[in-house]
Amino acid sequence: MIGKSEKSDGKTKVFVRQATGLVKHVSFLDAISLNMGDMSAGAAVATIGLTTLFLSTMAGVNLVYASLLAFVLSIPQIVVYTMMNRRVHRTGGDYIWTSRVFGGLFGGSLAFMGYTMETLAFLALISLSTVFAIGSVGLSLGNTGAAWLGLALPGGTAGAMPGLQFVVAAVIFGILIAVNIFRPKIGYKLVTTAIVVGVLILLLSIGTLMFAGRTGVQNYVATLQSQGFNQTYAQVAGAYTATTAGHGFNFRNLLLLLPFFAIFVYPWMNAAPAVSSEIKGKSGVRWAVPVSSVIVMLLVTGAFAAMYFAGGLAFVNGALTNPSLVYDYSFNFWTLAMGVSNSYILSLVIGLGWIIWDLAILAYGIIVFSRYIFAQAFDRFLPEKLAYVHPKYGSPVAAHLVDLVLTVALIGGASFLYGRFSSLYGAVAAAMIYFVFIALSAVVYAIRHDKEIGAKVTLVVAGLLMAGVFGYITYQFFAYPSVWGGNALAYGYIVASFVAGLALYTYSKRANAKKGIDITMAFKEIPPE
Repeated sequence: MIGKSEKSDGKTKVFVRQATGLVKHVSFLDAISLNMGDMSAGAAVATIGLTTLFLSTMAGVNLVYASLLAFVLSIPQIVVYTMMNRRVHRTGGDYIWTSRVFGGLFGGSLAFMGYTMETLAFLALISLSTVFAIGSVGLSLGNTGAAWLGLALPGGTAGAMPGLQFVVAAVIFGILIAVNIFRPKIGYKLVTTAIVVGVLILLLSIGTLMFAGRTGVQNYVATLQSQGFNQTYAQVAGAYTATTAGHGFNFRNLLLLLPFFAIFVYPWMNAAPAVSSEIKGKSGVRWAVPVSSVIVMLLVTGAFAAMYFAGGLAFVNGALTNPSLVYDYSFNFWTLAMGVSNSYILSLVIGLGWIIWDLAILAYGIIVFSRYIFAQAFDRFLPEKLAYVHPKYGSPVAAHLVDLVLTVALIGGASFLYGRFSSLYGAVAAAMIYFVFIALSAVVYAIRHDKEIGAKVTLVVAGLLMAGVFGYITYQFFAYPSVWGGNALAYGYIVASFVAGLALYTYSKRANAKKGIDITMAFKEIPPE
């Protein structure tokens, strides 16, 4: 049955077409870059303070250890995605695996909720993060206008300008959508170029912090004092030391940060698998996931290590829980590196690196979202018009337009209805639930199809471990709603997405049955390339 796309009478198609119409123009470097955009290292080191402010405690927390722990817990997922992508490399990636194991109604609806619609919430979050980056970089470079502060402050904070934030975010997102519609090949190259430049500037920023050391950080705080900040370096570090009461590393408190890494970094290795049918050669299919995961781990861990080396753990943790530093002075990895550089040009380059990382994340998300929508429409789970590929541009135009409309609506919802930047965090819980079932689908697939005992055992064990990890992280999301965006917007979005998936499948099944098409057949076969 695998690969079959028509019934034996040749009249009724199972899939929309006998071929996707997508072109193989994704190189090995493109595949790695796409996955690195998915893993959002640049955004993670920028938004850490907007998260740590709301943790119950940072006592005994070391961000380097937290990053390493999150990476170690992602290793089973790396194994699952690498092995499953080698077995089933089709557009839509894990949607194909999950829907073929659990069926179109449940498996398809899980994917629709857990990645397709969740990605829109994440793109809205990163769109606003890009706006915050622009404002923060402007402030760090000495621009004191109200508009710069209005862009830099999260909505709901005194001085924030949610209307301006919405407009800037929507315009940036609209331009990137247009690029992917009219020049899709450039869309891939944009991700690759932005990631390569972003990585180089992140490494430059790490080097800047290491070179500046403690003296550089102390001078940076002194500069902030001249701008109105009312604490010294010693006072910021002392505030953290006082809360720890002399206690050292605390593993329990470290676990509180796992959802942060789950929102931004280590689970997001599914971008390359989602476009694997467009990858040229075998290297990208086989190695994009592990290579990108290791590179991102080194970048994120290295960035936090450089902050601790230069500023000291007590100061960095104290600064990340200091509302004045985080809000009024946008304290994070990027602004600290800019602050210690003692060079306007170097500060400008570092600031541009922060913005470029956010743009790379948006560019990756636009591509991958459209591929999930495309794959689901190709199976007739979604309206088949969404599988339309423009004959001139070679891009899924309808899928991109859906992305534009819904993401802009979510940007507006987060900008105007909820003040905190993390109001969209809670929607990411949908992906954590989905990852549990991706893991279980790999277990079932291995039991059913793998003949070689070593491979079967490896995939089963990795799948079970991955399911356990994401089960625990899902628990954390719902156990600490005040930190991880527990609100009507996020939770309502999760429920509505899953219900919408069930409704769309049910409607599509009935509508296609009237045409003599049984869409359940699609979920018993692997689609064509």
